[in-house]
Amino acid sequence: MSKFAPEKDGAMFSKACEHGIKAIVYIATQSLEGRRVKIGDVVENSGSPEAFTGKILGALTKHNIVNSLTGPYGGFEIAPKRMKEIKVSDIVFAIDGDSVYKGCGLGLSECSNTEPCPVHSKFVKIRNELKKMLETTSIYDLAVGLKSGKTILIR
Repeated sequence: MSKFAPEKDGAMFSKACEHGIKAIVYIATQSLEGRRVKIGDVVENSGSPEAFTGKILGALTKHNIVNSLTGPYGGFEIAPKRMKEIKVSDIVFAIDGDSVYKGCGLGLSECSNTEPCPVHSKFVKIRNELKKMLETTSIYDLAVGLKSGKTILIR
């Protein structure tokens, strides 16, 4: 179950998860340049609220997704080799758990193969594709896309 409030606003992920992914992608782009970033930099460049971002990065640090160093030269960083190992699914699981892979497409509390909702069979296929994409996309892939200018992080 989620460690954060499951606000979704019609999105696939919770707001916490969306902010976590954006924060990690920004940290990864800076780590590729050999820079550690302070929480203020993460907030400014990922569009996430500061207190919320601190809580999310704390959880991601506990799950060994990001390194946090204290002191005047501290900040957040991810080793480039580690970026290639970390999949988006790792971030989603650290923040939202596995609910994105189990929830009903219509939000019913009881929906299964034996008692399906009207969209169950189609939604299961979508969930499986989403899981495959999250498990095969690395943080490195996302950071390189952002650095190349092919993708954006905030608007």
